[in-house]
Amino acid sequence: MVFNIGNQQAGVVNNVGHDQHVHDGQSGQVVAGQVELHGLVEDLRQAVDGARLPSAVRPEVRTELTAIEQEAARPEPDKEAMADRLSRITRLLGSAGAAITAGTGLFGAVSALAGWLGTAGRPVLHAIGL
Repeated sequence: MVFNIGNQQAGVVNNVGHDQHVHDGQSGQVVAGQVELHGLVEDLRQAVDGARLPSAVRPEVRTELTAIEQEAARPEPDKEAMADRLSRITRLLGSAGAAITAGTGLFGAVSALAGWLGTAGRPVLHAIGL
């Protein structure tokens, strides 16, 4: 059997010619470039800017966002540091009553960036119900 497979990007790709038995699940990570990361961070900034946050929380959220942007600008961003800041943002947004639920801009932006962070972003994904 011959496989002729072009470019594939996904969390897990199984190209199987015969039987496949999977035990204990599968996981994977798509590695995206810097351009995508900057877009994800910008999407998060726009979603936060569009949310009606109380004035007491807004500066803290923006401080965390600025730190994420600075980390994203590095040649090799520290995913753990970014995930910690994203986690703080989600807690601040939640405490402010901002809905981070499916179908909202905040949910999409937070989950997309957390997904890009891979393993480091899993706690954030769990916190928002994924």
